[in-house]
Amino acid sequence: MNQRVSISMARMWSVVIVIAIAICGNSPAGDEPVVESQMGQLVQRLEQAEARIRELEGTASDAGTTASGVSYSRQIDESIEKRLETLENNWLSLQDTQDTFDDYFIKDGSSNSNMTVSGRIHGDYWSIPNHDAATAGLEGGDPQDRFVWRRVRFGVKGSIKDNMEYKIEMEFADPNDTEYRDLYIGWNDLPFFQTLLIGNQKRPYGLDHINSSRYNVFLERPFIVEAFNDDARRLGIASYGVSEDQVYNWRYGVYNGEKTQDDAGYVSDHYQLELAGRLASTPWYDESTGGRSYFHWAVSGTTAYPDGHGSGDAPNVARFHTRPEARMSSRWLNTDRIEFAQNYRLLGLESVLNLGPMQLVGEIEQTWMDRDSAASDLYFWGGYGYVSYFFTGEHMPWDRETGQLGRVKPFENFFLVSTCDDGTASGWGAWQIAARWSYADLSDDDITGGVGESFTLGLNWHWNPNSRLQLNYINGVIDTGADHANYDIVGARFMVDF
Repeated sequence: MNQRVSISMARMWSVVIVIAIAICGNSPAGDEPVVESQMGQLVQRLEQAEARIRELEGTASDAGTTASGVSYSRQIDESIEKRLETLENNWLSLQDTQDTFDDYFIKDGSSNSNMTVSGRIHGDYWSIPNHDAATAGLEGGDPQDRFVWRRVRFGVKGSIKDNMEYKIEMEFADPNDTEYRDLYIGWNDLPFFQTLLIGNQKRPYGLDHINSSRYNVFLERPFIVEAFNDDARRLGIASYGVSEDQVYNWRYGVYNGEKTQDDAGYVSDHYQLELAGRLASTPWYDESTGGRSYFHWAVSGTTAYPDGHGSGDAPNVARFHTRPEARMSSRWLNTDRIEFAQNYRLLGLESVLNLGPMQLVGEIEQTWMDRDSAASDLYFWGGYGYVSYFFTGEHMPWDRETGQLGRVKPFENFFLVSTCDDGTASGWGAWQIAARWSYADLSDDDITGGVGESFTLGLNWHWNPNSRLQLNYINGVIDTGADHANYDIVGARFMVDF
């Protein structure tokens, strides 16, 4: 029916065009160019109309009936209805399946909150191919090779309407002694404070500790960073801020000095508090290349009040100790708990220069400790520097809001798969080499914590942005005052985070 109407309309337009041609043929002689142009256009439209008529007539002749007497159009309508009915049934089935699976998925506990699940797995191998008797004395016996889970973390974080946030992260590397890491609640978009967090969080000094272990270039942190900020996190109240242009960022707060993440909390009338802060700047950041080149500096510090007289129930926090930049059983540099400590002050200076695939990093930290008249004051210090280079061309990203390293993204992920033509396809990932020198002096006056120096070579194979293989070779020496401990250590880590 509709096709016949279309054919009739086309024939009517043909008649109209013929009449127009006739009218144009009576135009004045002075308008001949215009008339000829109009005539050409009308003839073209007439030819198009006739072609359309022939097309519609052919379609109409084909639109007959089936052998059973049912029209094609009706048959098509019935087919469409059946397909719609099938789609509707499939949709209802998917809804039932979703309702079933919803019982097995983690969901937000409140409509006013959201939640993100995260985790990381770091599996380590450590070997000590060369060491002497003094090294065995530091370890408390012959150092043994080991396979260990360095980190097995699982956590959740999210926000609560209108401007609150939270994070809970648990450590399961030792199944017999689980611990928490980040554990806090907080508020965002505050006047003056910007972000304010209350709970277990990192103290703001030591760049390599402020960086996440997911992004650090070497397996373990330098002597001085770990010695002055053992495991980094403490109970505290801290503010985090950044300037509008992201050139400056800062964090500062009040913390309890004792590490409580493996026990029930802090119990003592002596709070052993410290006031710590960090001011960082990224004065140069090449936005045109996505931050492939930049310069960063920061100054950090703390003033702390330990219980050097042991008058409280909690242990004295005036102690600096660290492992040999590898996951050994004992702390090879160790001042033990320093008696008569009244307070100490720490000052840290750090800088980072990144030029495309190459990065240069340096940091120095110093601590001055005051003791009462029963003992003299003390001075400890140390530093490190390293250079790293991607020979596949990537770079170390920088987070200007927090003043720390970001996630490396390989140009090509590592993969190896079979292809349909019985061949293989592969990607090489990102390859990075690095070298670090590290030093720490924890001996002064009657305190013989040791003087350590080490040189580390590193190779990192980034499989994709969330996984990599790290290899380290460490050559070090520790002066205990009575002897020199010499050692070589080899370490490897398979790591993934999500």
